[in-house]
Amino acid sequence: MLILRQFQFSSFELFQSPNQSGCSSSMSVPLPRTRLYCRSSNFKVMADMSGNRRTNSEKLYLGMDFGTSGARFTVIDDQGEIKAEGKREYPHFMRGESMEWVSSWKTTLFALLEDIPITVRSLVSSISLDGTSATTLILNSESGEVLCQPFLYNQSCPDALPEVKSIAPANHTVCSGSSTLCKLVSWWNLRLPKRESAVLLHQADWLLWLLHGKLGVSDYNNALKVGYDPEGESYPPWLLSQPYSQLLPVVQAPGTSIGNLKESIRSQFGFPDDCIVCTGTTDSIAAFLAARATEPGKAVTSLGSTLAIKLLSTKRVDDARYGVYSHRLDDKWLVGGASNTGGAILRQLFSDEQLDRLSQDINPLVASPLDYYPLKSSGERFPIADPKLAPRLLPRPDSDVEYLHGILESIARIEGTGYKLLKEMGATEAEEVLTAGGGAKNDKWIKIRQRVLGLPVKKAVHTEASYGASLLALKGAKRNSL
Repeated sequence: MLILRQFQFSSFELFQSPNQSGCSSSMSVPLPRTRLYCRSSNFKVMADMSGNRRTNSEKLYLGMDFGTSGARFTVIDDQGEIKAEGKREYPHFMRGESMEWVSSWKTTLFALLEDIPITVRSLVSSISLDGTSATTLILNSESGEVLCQPFLYNQSCPDALPEVKSIAPANHTVCSGSSTLCKLVSWWNLRLPKRESAVLLHQADWLLWLLHGKLGVSDYNNALKVGYDPEGESYPPWLLSQPYSQLLPVVQAPGTSIGNLKESIRSQFGFPDDCIVCTGTTDSIAAFLAARATEPGKAVTSLGSTLAIKLLSTKRVDDARYGVYSHRLDDKWLVGGASNTGGAILRQLFSDEQLDRLSQDINPLVASPLDYYPLKSSGERFPIADPKLAPRLLPRPDSDVEYLHGILESIARIEGTGYKLLKEMGATEAEEVLTAGGGAKNDKWIKIRQRVLGLPVKKAVHTEASYGASLLALKGAKRNSL
């Protein structure tokens, strides 16, 4: 059964992300009309009139992905079969020339809950979600009031970097201007009133808090860039000795039950009384989980608005000089980094129709002689960590096909440089690359990347991070039932 609806908030515009004092951003965010689709499979649902209690044995699991330009939901069953899915682009709420991200994210969260068919909602046993890595919010620890504009994922705070480097080990993950810790230190040094009573949350933590109501809980994937040690399962002494350490959230493993969904939300949307909310993860890790790559040497490249690579390795590798860091994934390590190149620059230069039409005329077996570094604005995180790296998109040939070919090939070279760097640093060598995100739909690009990387490259069966978040919800429900 296919349900198709559209909701229009406004016409296409470009907005710059808000800046914090001492911080800079390299992102401009396109916010076109909100679009929604929902696919629900034909299955029998049995519920009472209130919709709050299950009367059959079927249980479903909800995952949501909050990416750079929009959000998605996926509902799966115990076998991982998709029962419903949908998406929305963020509505743009403006204060002057600044985007009100908090209002936009919150509105989108509850819009997604409303979009899920009521017959599906009534069977959801657990919920989890992911957010962009290092997107940071500072809240009042008593009221939950957001105390400043969010620090976005690629926002850099170079004012705090010298102080962070003075306390952290050399080349630690936090030794980057875009790390969560640099954002915290930058805010702390503003010396605002009652700063000691604040709490730090990541985007995913905050959205989950809206659902469960227990302020101050995070997961060890999101907490990595604030300095949490996933190997020792604690914050290190050098961080705990700082005066702002009291703002740090409690950290649990991704997919851990935090508590029940708030009663007001259960009543409003018809979720079961025993529906639980579980800790989340970052968007790129959720995309990796969605691909179900379980063996060392398996890698996932997420081609969304940005490019993120993740490689399953038996060895942990971290080096902030190159934007490389390792997330814990059970008993292995998910090594990788995130570049500012990716789909956002393609969308700036070409329409979807142009991308589809021009791609058809590209010969992916022939290398492009054009050498670009496609960025929307200055600043790169990985495989080069340089906040001043300028975009390189010239010369532009007369042929749009050649231009697109050159850009796709150049992004593939950046990806290849990333995997080569991980190997040189000691990570398990990549043997196969699965592709997630919107770029996975472009077959010509996959063939270009396969030639450039010299590795088998294919589209993952499940490419959306929301599917990976739903697997975390399933994991949390199973843990909770033991």
